[in-house]
Amino acid sequence: MGFIHPTAVIDQDSSIGENTYIWQNVHIRSQAKIGSECIVGKGSFLDIESVVGNRVKIQNYVNIFRGVTIEDGVMVGPSVCFTNDMFPRAINLDGTLQDCNDWKCFKTRVKTGAGIGAGSIIVCNTTIGKWAIVGAGSVVTRDVPDYALVYGNPARVKGFVCPCGHKLDKRLKIGEVEEVTCSACKTKISLPACPELI
Repeated sequence: MGFIHPTAVIDQDSSIGENTYIWQNVHIRSQAKIGSECIVGKGSFLDIESVVGNRVKIQNYVNIFRGVTIEDGVMVGPSVCFTNDMFPRAINLDGTLQDCNDWKCFKTRVKTGAGIGAGSIIVCNTTIGKWAIVGAGSVVTRDVPDYALVYGNPARVKGFVCPCGHKLDKRLKIGEVEEVTCSACKTKISLPACPELI
C-alpha cells in the first residue's frame, strides 16, 4: 500500500519501492533509489543517486547525501547526518564557486541490519558492518566491523552485539575469528578478527 505525504518533494526520476511510507517535508532527489517496505521520517533528505535498500527505517531529519548506500534492514536514528566530501571547500583557488565537477564524492556503505543512533555523524569513505550498532551522538571516522558496538567522538569499538541487539560477552581471542553464542537468544555468531580485546 505505502503512502507519500502531500508535503513531500519527490523528483520525477527517483525510485520508490512498494509499501514504502514517505512522511512530511521529505525531499527525495533525482535518481535516488528507495526499496520496498521502508519508512522515511519527517524532514529527511535523500540526495541525488543515494541508495536505500528494503525494510529500512529512516527517522526524522536524516541527511543522506550522494555516495551513500544503505543496505536492507538498517535503522537510521533521528538527525543522523552522512557526509560525502573529505576535503570540503565552497570555492576553487581562483575564487569561483565550486560545482559538482570540482570535487570528488566519497562513498559510504551501511551493511545489512546495522543500527545508527540519534544525532550521529557518519564521515564519508567508511563502511558500517552488518548488524553493527553506532551509539547515539557518535562521530564515525573509520570502518566499523560486523557486529561491533561503537560510540564516542571519534567512535571506537566498545564491544560486540547480536543481531537481536543484546551485547555479547567479552572476547577471548586477539586477531582471530571467534564464534560466540548470544546469552539472550542463543544465536551463534562468528565475530570478525579483532586487533584488541574488548
